[in-house]
Amino acid sequence: MRVASPFRVIKSPSFKKSPAVADSPVVSTSTLEEHIEPTPQSSASADEGLVEQSRARLARALGDREVLPTVATAAAFVATTIALLVWLPSSQPDAGLGIIIALVACYALAARVQFEVAFAYAVPTQLVLVPMLFLAPLNLVPLLVALGCFLSTLPEHVSGELHIGRAGLHLVSAWHAVGPVLVLAAFGSPSPTLNHLPLIAIALAAQFALDFASSAARGFAALGIGPRELARALGPAWLVDVALTPLGFALAYASLTQSYAFLLGLPLMGLLAYFARERRARIDHALELSHAYRGTALLLGDVVEADDAYTGLHSQDVVSLVLEVSDQLGLDSHARREAEFTALLHDIGKVRIPKEIINKPGALTDEERAIINTHTIEGEQMLEKIGGLLGEVGRLVRSCHERWDGGGYPDGLTGEETPLIARIVCACDAFSAMTTNRSYRQAMSPADALDELRRCAGTQFDPRVIEALVEIAGRAQPQPQLLLPAA
Repeated sequence: MRVASPFRVIKSPSFKKSPAVADSPVVSTSTLEEHIEPTPQSSASADEGLVEQSRARLARALGDREVLPTVATAAAFVATTIALLVWLPSSQPDAGLGIIIALVACYALAARVQFEVAFAYAVPTQLVLVPMLFLAPLNLVPLLVALGCFLSTLPEHVSGELHIGRAGLHLVSAWHAVGPVLVLAAFGSPSPTLNHLPLIAIALAAQFALDFASSAARGFAALGIGPRELARALGPAWLVDVALTPLGFALAYASLTQSYAFLLGLPLMGLLAYFARERRARIDHALELSHAYRGTALLLGDVVEADDAYTGLHSQDVVSLVLEVSDQLGLDSHARREAEFTALLHDIGKVRIPKEIINKPGALTDEERAIINTHTIEGEQMLEKIGGLLGEVGRLVRSCHERWDGGGYPDGLTGEETPLIARIVCACDAFSAMTTNRSYRQAMSPADALDELRRCAGTQFDPRVIEALVEIAGRAQPQPQLLLPAA
């Protein structure tokens, strides 16, 4: 399995990451090419967002920060491969050119069976790697794996879908093959018999160790990805490798008497390819639906702005601040997207409020205040008619004017009865409103607005949200335009 990031493909004995996502060739276990948001990915929509980011990077060249670590890791692999060819004797019988060509071709085919998972790919190359370790000369295996990785993405390199500058990542991805080669060589290149199963476990551990070490070296230098984050990314891929290793070992064992018996794994690869295509189609559909929701939300935002310029611009300002506070509080990707849409559309219901009330220069009467307070319910009803994600956002929009102490509207919710996203939007909405000029009053200074928020924490606002907002606003002082509408 491979991580679509600066590392190499996540190679697992069974499913490796593919080069596309990993920015590295398809063959290795971990390829983290570009640092993705480290926030928790707890939902399917979060994974879909990471998949989309990974796809978008494939046609781009490596970033400046990635070039040197990639070249260094690839060069180290080349040097290691040459050393193995020169100094490592191969006690295995000559497999024959036909078997070697078949192994490389099967490896390339397996590497093209890509299961997109967040910013990684899982590929069933382990079904070929294990037989290769016993049928091909050991000192050739890392080179053959690197060749298989490159061939697996050759069509994408030719078509331009995968930037040719990423070809060097195939060498980085092939590091995982070095570990089992060294282990098997140390034990005299044993045959794939049942009494050697414990040795296979050691070889698999060495595979994971080399995979992790090469990925960590490149990932930390190029993207600042730490060992813990990398381990979380590689863990699922390694589990798949563990699951497929026994099948690969069985194919290797069968090849003792029938040289081409490893080809029996091709039907399984075909079945997995079918499931991979089905998964990709579902992800494509989900992404299209997500784009449709986003487009609808932006269109509704434009409707708000066209209906009332202040309300529209105010909502855009609130969006930026809400996203920063959401990140500060560690919201996952799904919640972050809901927060974005809620901030953008929290005032959508005002299009149904009479303009003479919305734009009244003086204080509102009790009757006018009651009318304008219905805008959250109007907004919920409008979004519920659209349904889906925006229907969920509508329920959050309804609660954006609730208070921590229960004195808000329309339902008088208290404390954590109000959804966290609505509490975030409420605080950011108030900060933006206080620091914006209106026809009936001048804007507060940022410092005064923050003082007012602190004073109302625990009564009107969630204290934890205010703490995060104050920290964000303090960091943003050099860029007040992001937080404060023009006076």
